[in-house]
Amino acid sequence: MNYFQNHITDVTNVLVIGCGGAGLRAAIEVKAQNLSVKVLGKRSKYDAHTVLAAGGINASFGNLDSEDSWLHHFADTYQEGYGIGDPKLIEIMAKNSLEAVSEIDKWGANLEKLNNGKLNQRFFGAHSFRRTCFSGDYTGYSILQALLKKAKSLKIPIFDSEYVSSLLIKENSCFGAMSINTISGERTTHLADSIILCTGGHTKIWKRSSSRKQENTGDGLYLSLKAGCELIDMEMVQFHPTGMLFPEEMAGTLVTEAVRGEGGRLTNSSGKRFMQDYDPERMELSTRDQVAIANYTEIVEGRGTKNGGVFLDISHKKKDFIISKIPKIYRQFIESQMLDISKEPMEVAPTAHYSMGGIKVNSEDHSTKIRGLFAAGEVAGGLHGANRLGGNSLAEILVFGKIAGKHASEYSRNIKIIKRSNDSIKKAHEEIDSLIKKGSELVVCLQADLSETMWKYCGVIKDEQNLNEGLRKVNNLENLSSSLEVNIGDNNIVDLINTLNFKASLITAKTTIKSAIERKETLGAHNRSDYPHKKNYSTYNLLSNFSNGDISIKKINTNEIKPELEYFLKNRLKASESAHKFLE
Repeated sequence: MNYFQNHITDVTNVLVIGCGGAGLRAAIEVKAQNLSVKVLGKRSKYDAHTVLAAGGINASFGNLDSEDSWLHHFADTYQEGYGIGDPKLIEIMAKNSLEAVSEIDKWGANLEKLNNGKLNQRFFGAHSFRRTCFSGDYTGYSILQALLKKAKSLKIPIFDSEYVSSLLIKENSCFGAMSINTISGERTTHLADSIILCTGGHTKIWKRSSSRKQENTGDGLYLSLKAGCELIDMEMVQFHPTGMLFPEEMAGTLVTEAVRGEGGRLTNSSGKRFMQDYDPERMELSTRDQVAIANYTEIVEGRGTKNGGVFLDISHKKKDFIISKIPKIYRQFIESQMLDISKEPMEVAPTAHYSMGGIKVNSEDHSTKIRGLFAAGEVAGGLHGANRLGGNSLAEILVFGKIAGKHASEYSRNIKIIKRSNDSIKKAHEEIDSLIKKGSELVVCLQADLSETMWKYCGVIKDEQNLNEGLRKVNNLENLSSSLEVNIGDNNIVDLINTLNFKASLITAKTTIKSAIERKETLGAHNRSDYPHKKNYSTYNLLSNFSNGDISIKKINTNEIKPELEYFLKNRLKASESAHKFLE
């Protein structure tokens, strides 16, 4: 085959992979630097995963609680992440989120305002103050629409039917990517001076997940591993406490934290408000890891609902209040269950929600180990540590999307020579071609087996025996994947795209399980029943590398915190008790 006649070639200064919030913000910044930029996505740009971050975005304006500051935002994020998050990343987010939120509101996010014209702010779990700005319970959607509008005004090209199968690497430098059009199957070689990965996480590989079909399958993480990047803390996967249970096609669908932020109460089948047994001070506004574990414990110990969940009740609030503050959730339950949440409680259970681990990036510029390759958003690790605070994900995509865009532009502008490799392009073609063959296995069946395996053996609560069994099953699925049937007749490339997703999911599943085995302790979202939680836990990060077809894990020290920030953490007064009073 003549590989160099079998694809289109396109050239740009900066290539952005992923058309969600982080990718769009990165592209907007590149355009502001007067360089050419192109955005690739595998899902509709109007329905990126960003829309599921519904409850709000954090910035320490202090519009309702004047004591708040970026220092408190830093402290909450660092401490509730159990001290393993990168303090520099956290500081950058906490400081820059104010400008980012003000900017996106000016661009049309239409965040809710107080009577004095300032942004309204609500409570989210484990925040000391009301710092979460919001548009009802559809904040991510509002932010995505504002970014799309801005990108359109700047004439940024967005191609949202392109699946990136490989990054193109020569001598530890990234010079582009290979993509497949998800409709026609046509391949394109994208040549660029610098590349920014904004592809999201890997939570769709769990059976019950807040992600939708064809998103968060781990493809960006896999691309980076193949390229030679390191992943950090892949065992740290956040299970959101409240996902829907039924109907079956909506199992795992997110019930935003805004419900609890606006006063929602959790009860078990006996009507007991059980968070008093787990976190009596913060109750439903505890950290996500604690609320998820509480919900899970109530269910497995027999105090759950008939459908295998717990109750989330906001019916003590007035209907007008509910429709005003959480209109999307109100409609979601009416339309899916004919349940009026102003009259009856919802049934919810934990759902895989967010990859807190990800690509190890440089704190200052979000560069990776590979020259010319940057990463931002959920695909990048290090910010959240062992527990992500609600509202930080939208702040993260705006703050670090901009930073990655700025530094990728600088790299592109300053690079003297960029080496490219026909061998790398040929290899990318060969990887695709090797998958198209007759076989005895169907990818949809293996995908289902993988998600069942991850849910059963690497779920909310883990132990060594189950993790080892899960790893064995994943290895078996990897062996079976060599016998996959992939048919692209009549330009139907669904099998091929599903197979690429599945290969990525297998490697990220293996990385997650191996990291979970290595961290022999309970820490935040990583709950090991064979290692009960200790107050004096150790702090370290786990790095994952991919070589010779397998994953290796090693421990490294966490990044040092500035002395003045450490002093603030030790000496700040006890956080405001207003959240606790709010719940009474």
